[in-house]
Amino acid sequence: MLSQHTSDVNTARAFKALKSRWRSWEEVQRAPTVEVADSIRAGGLADQKAPRIKAVLNAIELREGALDLRRLHEMSDQEVDDYLRSLPGVGPKTAACVLVFSMGRDAFPIDTHVHRVALRLGWIAGNASADAASSELAPRVPAELRYELHMAMINHGRRVCSARAPLCSECVLFDLCDAGERLLAQGHAR
Repeated sequence: MLSQHTSDVNTARAFKALKSRWRSWEEVQRAPTVEVADSIRAGGLADQKAPRIKAVLNAIELREGALDLRRLHEMSDQEVDDYLRSLPGVGPKTAACVLVFSMGRDAFPIDTHVHRVALRLGWIAGNASADAASSELAPRVPAELRYELHMAMINHGRRVCSARAPLCSECVLFDLCDAGERLLAQGHAR
């Protein structure tokens, strides 16, 4: 949840601050929301994220009897995804991030970079939201390629296919891209 709408650097700062302030998730759960928000402020949107984090912790404790999700490792990917997405404030991207980065599963998170690159390449409909893109694109990516493709698309989206002034003239995917020629012709790309 800390990674929503912020950079990896800010996510790491916020998580480090959270873990240095409290030794356990139980302490975070019991802490005043304003103090949790103050500890994660480096990640942005702290006043929205703190209550969500506490709501997730409360929901987990209510369902599991403790702040323990070890049983998720025994579930299928779909069951884990369903469980996580049933928690307050957890959407497809957050659930997929937990699956791939915390559990080592073959999920395909659709973050802002992956979404932008997929749209420009024409892999998803031009009006597809990130949530719709997750449902549409993720199942089409072979499981053994999901992690590598996710990371490659993030890297490409940051370095070449940026939101503003993408480097279309240097893009190795230019010949495969639905948007490159148009962006160059409109003066929106370099």
